[in-house]
Amino acid sequence: MTEQPQVPEADFRSYYGRPILKPPRWREPELPAYLYLGGLSGASAAMGAVAAATGRRPLARAGRLVGAGAGMSGTAFLIAELGRPERFLNMLRVAKPTSPMSMGAWLLAAHSGLASAAVGSDITGLVPRLGALAGAVSGVTGPLLATYTGVLLADTAVPAWHEAQRHLPFLFAGSAMASAGAAGLVATALRSREERVPAARLAVMGAAIELAVTADLERGLGLTGETYRQGGAGQMMRAARWLTPAGGLAALAAPRSRVAAVAAAGLLTAGAVATRFGVFRAGHASVADPKYVIASQRDGAAPRPR
Repeated sequence: MTEQPQVPEADFRSYYGRPILKPPRWREPELPAYLYLGGLSGASAAMGAVAAATGRRPLARAGRLVGAGAGMSGTAFLIAELGRPERFLNMLRVAKPTSPMSMGAWLLAAHSGLASAAVGSDITGLVPRLGALAGAVSGVTGPLLATYTGVLLADTAVPAWHEAQRHLPFLFAGSAMASAGAAGLVATALRSREERVPAARLAVMGAAIELAVTADLERGLGLTGETYRQGGAGQMMRAARWLTPAGGLAALAAPRSRVAAVAAAGLLTAGAVATRFGVFRAGHASVADPKYVIASQRDGAAPRPR
């Protein structure tokens, strides 16, 4: 005869059924669009800097152009999220090293200015040395911009984001690389096979990193990982799991086929956008259900092995 458990299953509830944490005030589509465009701008600027250093002028110009355009567009979406332009300017009044939001605002402003100066000099031919210097420096700020948004989300109390603090920067880095590779494939689609090879390699590498980190993210977060597999977030993450590998496979054939290059660009871009929306929605879902908040607090209070 088996013994019956005397303690009932834990029931995660909150007072009056209200959320334990305040839901994030960030909105759709402004913040996911900002996350995507920031990553695209940073990775594209880095791609342009490397292409300029290796003498690949068409790819260098494309990287600088996309880096500047995506940076300015991302700034516009961030201002739309904040509600008023002066709020973004107020963020630049103080530099607070301990605040990812403060450092991110300064980084976005500096990177967008450098990328715009680089592409302006490249197109007009004015002050070429200063333009080359701005492009090289934007290649340094680019990777920081592509990954800092993962740190920004992880620095909140939102369980799905905070528990994924070791995953989000790498996930956003891989997704940004795939996005920049997609932009490079479009820019070089009508050019020779050799000029499409670097963009194809970047796209494949970024897609592989994104898929590997996503798989580990969904398996390694325990109960909180459910938020990435269920509801609206699950739909977006599943779409990304189909779109990104399909785009990576098409990128492998991109150097030999212009059609494959364009197809890879579209698939990888859609996969990167779906990833950003999936991460954003998972955060909101984890705040709405008390069980994820309580589970994350218990996991944080449990002693960790040395």
